[in-house]
Amino acid sequence: MAAVVYLVVPCYNEEEVLPEASKRLIAKLEGLMEKELASKESRILFVDDGSKDKTWELIAGLHESTPYVCGLKLSRNRGHQYALLAGLTAARELCDCAISLDADLQDDIEVFDEFLKHYQDGCDIVYGVRKSRETDTRFKRGSAQLFYKFLNLMGVEVLYNHADYRLMSRRALEALSEYKEVNLFLRGIVPLIGYKSAVVYYERHERLAGKSKYPLSKMLSLAADGILSFSIKPIRIISSLGFLIAFCSIIALLYALISKLCGAAVSGWTAIVVSIWLLGGIQLLCLGVIGEYIGRIYSEVKQRPKYFIEQFLKK
Repeated sequence: MAAVVYLVVPCYNEEEVLPEASKRLIAKLEGLMEKELASKESRILFVDDGSKDKTWELIAGLHESTPYVCGLKLSRNRGHQYALLAGLTAARELCDCAISLDADLQDDIEVFDEFLKHYQDGCDIVYGVRKSRETDTRFKRGSAQLFYKFLNLMGVEVLYNHADYRLMSRRALEALSEYKEVNLFLRGIVPLIGYKSAVVYYERHERLAGKSKYPLSKMLSLAADGILSFSIKPIRIISSLGFLIAFCSIIALLYALISKLCGAAVSGWTAIVVSIWLLGGIQLLCLGVIGEYIGRIYSEVKQRPKYFIEQFLKK
């Protein structure tokens, strides 16, 4: 029996992309139905993350004119991770499995077939992983490699070259709903579920239109969420650094005392100034890292709602 498949597509100011993206997704979904990989109840769920352009109007129009498009409108912009979670949560009770992807269709939708074949073979999670980054600029390629290597170094379990292009079964979606944290990093949460998984490799395309909604600042923020939400290694590094500095201070104190007793004390204004600036910088850096953890604890303990749904258009 064919599965009920929901394609969950977060959107933020995507009016340039939506007409062509919806056309291609509808055609692909109909193709999956013909191959009996998806049932007739399958849908495309566009999630409007508080867009300021005509994104929601386009989604509402598609909902009226086509039988396969649903729409979910958040009350305000909450960011890609929250929009994706809102879509997956809404789809959980309506589907057998959900495939998440971005509206720009840089992720190759032709591998949906492989996703669903792995699902039929019993996989609860299927990850879409890029084969290469040859189409990226040198800076973006280098920063992405640094991003994944640094996350792994900090103890965060992520798949290299995997973003948020994946299939999740209803069972996996129900497990995902058990994670209540406010500081979302889905790339780190999903591997923790631990159900049977598979990997599908694909080539990434250019955007259909418009500009990327993930500039360097948002990528750095996402990296910080990933590290600080899943690892305490930075705290341990600070502790180790504290012990190292304390040890060096004891050595320096002994050296100063011996020099004084031997009558070889020399004025060292430069060394004193450099050491003060160095230790002051290290202390401020350590306080900043600790402050980031405290800030995230503060966000978690308030337990505020992650988002509010203003409107849900479903078939």
